[in-house]
Amino acid sequence: MAAFTTEKKGEAFELRVDLNSEYREKRKETVKKVIANMTIGKDVSGLFADVVKNMQTEDIELKKLVYLYLINYAKTQPELVILAVNTFLKDTDDINPLIRALAIRTLGCLRVEKVVDYLMEPLKKSLKDDDPYVRKTSALCVAKIFDLNPAICIDNGLISSLQEMLSDRNPMVIANAVSALSEIHAHSPQDQIFVITPAILTKLLAALNECTEWGQIVILESLATYKPTPGSREAAEIVERVIARLQHANASVVLAAVKVLMIYVRFIDSDLTKQVMKKMAPPLVTLLASDPEIQYVALRNINLILQRHPQILASEIRVFFTKYNDPLYVKLEKLESIIKLVSLETIDQVLLELREYASEVDVEFVRRSVRAIGRCAVKLDGASERCVNLLLELIKGRVGYVIQEAVVVIKDVFRRYPQKYEGVIPALCENLEALEEPEAKAALIWIIGEYAERIENAEELVEYFVEGFKEESAKVQLQLLTATVKLFLKKPGQAQELVQKVLQLATQGCENPDIRDRAYIYWRLLSSNPQAAKAVVLAEKPPIESDNSTVSETLLEELIYHIGSLASVYHKPAALLGVHGDGPVVRMATDEDDGTRVDVQKVVAAVGGNIENLLDLDFGTPAAMPPATTPGVHRPSNVDDLLGMMDLGGGSGAAPVATAAIETPRVQLLSPDSAQGLDLTGLFAKKNGQLSLELTFTNKGAGIMSDFAIQFNVNSYGITPAAPLQVPVLNAGQSAPVSLPLNRTGAVAPNQSNAVQIAVKNSNGVYYFQISVTDERVVA
Repeated sequence: MAAFTTEKKGEAFELRVDLNSEYREKRKETVKKVIANMTIGKDVSGLFADVVKNMQTEDIELKKLVYLYLINYAKTQPELVILAVNTFLKDTDDINPLIRALAIRTLGCLRVEKVVDYLMEPLKKSLKDDDPYVRKTSALCVAKIFDLNPAICIDNGLISSLQEMLSDRNPMVIANAVSALSEIHAHSPQDQIFVITPAILTKLLAALNECTEWGQIVILESLATYKPTPGSREAAEIVERVIARLQHANASVVLAAVKVLMIYVRFIDSDLTKQVMKKMAPPLVTLLASDPEIQYVALRNINLILQRHPQILASEIRVFFTKYNDPLYVKLEKLESIIKLVSLETIDQVLLELREYASEVDVEFVRRSVRAIGRCAVKLDGASERCVNLLLELIKGRVGYVIQEAVVVIKDVFRRYPQKYEGVIPALCENLEALEEPEAKAALIWIIGEYAERIENAEELVEYFVEGFKEESAKVQLQLLTATVKLFLKKPGQAQELVQKVLQLATQGCENPDIRDRAYIYWRLLSSNPQAAKAVVLAEKPPIESDNSTVSETLLEELIYHIGSLASVYHKPAALLGVHGDGPVVRMATDEDDGTRVDVQKVVAAVGGNIENLLDLDFGTPAAMPPATTPGVHRPSNVDDLLGMMDLGGGSGAAPVATAAIETPRVQLLSPDSAQGLDLTGLFAKKNGQLSLELTFTNKGAGIMSDFAIQFNVNSYGITPAAPLQVPVLNAGQSAPVSLPLNRTGAVAPNQSNAVQIAVKNSNGVYYFQISVTDERVVA
C-alpha cells in the first residue's frame, strides 16, 4: 500500500505565508486579517515575528496596523518587543512628523519596563521637536511613562521639560502639557509638580480660545483648581475670559466653564457675580434641548447648581416641565428641579402641571409627582391649602398607588402645619382598605394616633390594623404600638383593652427587639407613672422644615469642584468612584490650602474602599482614644464604645482656670434628605481650656434612631475624640444636644487644611461630613 503523508495547512500557516508576500498590498490586507482575529479574541501571538517584519515600510496605514498589534501583545511577548525597538528608534528620526509622533505614541503605550530605557533619548528629543504635533504627542507620552516608572522620568528631566512646555507657542501643546502635568500631579500631589504662576496663567488663558474643545476642557479643569491672588483683579479677568466658553457647542466645555464660574464667584464682587449668574442661565437651558443622556447629566449638575444658587434659573421653571417622550430618568430629575425653583408666583402653573403628571401611565413617575405636590405644600406656606386640595382631588380618583402616596405626603403636611388641615382626615380614613404598602399604612396610623381625640371611631380604625399585627412590617408595628398608646392616653376609658392587647402582642409574639423594647418601655410608663407617659408620648413635636437639598452642604462643596464628572452625576464623593478626591491641586507656590474641599480618600481607605460596609468601619478604635492617665483603668471593648457605655475616669484633679469661651459659628453638617432623616448641626468650642465639638442631633424622620458613634479622619490639628459619643435614642421629632470632648493627640495630616472630616454612624447608616476650624484660637 502506498503511504500518504499530509502537511496540515491551517489559517495560521496561510496568514504567515501572506505576511511574507512580496506584494505590499497583500501584506497590508493580511495584517488587517490578523488584527480582525485579534479583535474577536483569537490568539495570533504566534505570528509576532512575521508581523513585526512589516514595520519597516513607508506605508503609514500598514505601520499603524503593526503598531496596534504590538501594543496588544507587548505584555505577553516582552522579549520579542525588544526586537522591534530599533525600528521604533529609526522611526523617531523619520523625516515625516506623523511617523515620528506615531512611534513615540506607540512606545508610550507598550507598557514594558525593558523598553523604557530605550525610550528616554528619543522622548527627550521629541519634547523639543520643531513640529507641534510631535511635541503634543510626546507630552502625553511622559504621563504614561511616569505611571510606569516615576523615578526615571524625574531623573531624566522629563517633568522639567513638560513644565517648560506650558510656555509653548502652540495652544494644543500647552493643553497636552497641562493634561500630562495634571495626571502626574494627581499621583504625587506632594511634589508641587504643577504650579501655576501669573505668566503661565496668561498663557493658559490665551490658549483657551485657540485650542480644540478637549484642550479647552483640560485648561478649564486646571483653572478650576487655581486660587487667585486675594485683593487683585485676577479672578475677575479669569471669569471674563471663561464666560465666552459658555457659548460652546460641546456640552462638556459648557459644564467645565460653569464649574470654573461657580468656584470663582466667591472671589469676585457682587455686581460681576450678578452678570455671571445672568449669563449662565441660557447655556444651561440649551443643554436641556440635547439628547436624553446629555439632558440627564446636565440635570444632575443643574440640581447641584440650584442648591447653591437657585436664582440662576428662577425665571426658567417652564423648561423643566416634562415632555411626553422624555425617559423616566429625565422626568424624575426635572421634578427635582421644579421643586427647587417653585415659588408663590409659579405655584399655580406647577400644580396644573403636576396634576397632569399624576394621570400618567408610569407608576413611579406618578408617585414622585404626588410626592412633589406634598413637598410644595411643605415649602410654601401661602400655597399649602391649594396643594392639599389637589391631593384630596387625586384621592377621590380611587387609584391605589396615588392614594397611598397622598397619605404619606399628607402626614408631612400635618407635621409642617399642626392643627390646620384636620378636615381632610375623614377622606383619608375612607380609603383605609386601599392601603397596602407599609409606608402608607404607617403614615395613616400616625395620623390616627396624633389626632385620636378628633376621630370618633379612632379605636375601631386602630383595631382594624391590630388584627393583622403579626403580619405587618416593623415600621407599621412600631407606629401601631405608639398610636395605640396615644389613643389610650387621649381616650383612657375606650382603649384600655386595646392597649393591653397590643402590648401583649408586641412583647410576647414579636421577635423584633426594637418593637419589644418600645412595648416594655410603654408598659412600664403606663403602669408606674401615667403622667410621665403623657409627657413622653404626647410631647409636642417641632414642625418639620422644608429641606430641598439634593446633598449635604459639605458634599456639595466638593461636588462643585467636580461638575461635569461622574461624581456630580452620582452625587457621591469622587474618592468613591476611584477618582482622586481633590483632583490636581493647582496653587500659587506661596498659597495655603483654603480647606474648602472635601477629601474623603483617607476615610474611604479606612473602610477598605467600601463606604457602605458598616462592618469595616471601626468607630471604637482604641488608637483614637487618649492614653489612660490612671493606672489600672480598664478600657471597654469596641462594642461597649458603640453602645455609649464607656466610663471615662482618671481625669486630673486640678480645677481648670476659668477662661472666656471661644466658639466657631454653628453650621449645618447633615441634612434630613441626605442622612435619612438625621439633622445635624455643630460647632467647635473651647471652654476653660477644653476643646469640644458641640453637636445637636434632631430626628426628622419617621422611625427611631439609636446606636450613635463617631470617627474622625486624620486632620491637620491631630483632633480625635477624648470620649465616646453618647447620644440618647431619638424618637421621631426629638432633638438632643451633645458635647463631645476632644484632644489633639492623634496623627497629623501632612497637607495643611482647616477642615476636619468626620464620619457618624447610627442605626440607619454611616454619614460623612466636614467642619472647618474657622477660628484658630479654638485649637491654640
